[in-house]
Amino acid sequence: MKVSAICTVLTAIAAGLPPVPSYAHALDRQLDCKSNAHAFIAPLLKNEYIDPNPMRVEANSVNAFRPSHGSDMTAFGFRVYAVIGYEQDDGLFKKGAGQALAGPLYGAVLSAPSEAVESRVREAGSNATVRMVIPMLLTAVVCSPS
Repeated sequence: MKVSAICTVLTAIAAGLPPVPSYAHALDRQLDCKSNAHAFIAPLLKNEYIDPNPMRVEANSVNAFRPSHGSDMTAFGFRVYAVIGYEQDDGLFKKGAGQALAGPLYGAVLSAPSEAVESRVREAGSNATVRMVIPMLLTAVVCSPS
């Protein structure tokens, strides 16, 4: 059998195999928008799913935390690029240089196009806001509890 034929057979076999189970930490339930920023971020920090120092603090005090090296977080089936949050007078969050948001928020930035994320978020019953960050690459899922 030629090498190309062997590769074709192996590819066909691999395509029929069930996916390898993933042990990713899924954030779907937390993004139902029934929580608060502290309750969302604190366990992620405690369990070392995210780096304790934000990779970015926006002028409005929204903190963006990078997933820790080796952590595998997903939300609605998509890989998490960053976790975001802010709650006034909460020591978990650093203050930005500008006017802070009037209210708290939390969420995740996902590596996926906004249309696909929107569909999965609604299927899950979440009322989170879905916003495109970078077309076809990054989408934010944001909860702003009142």
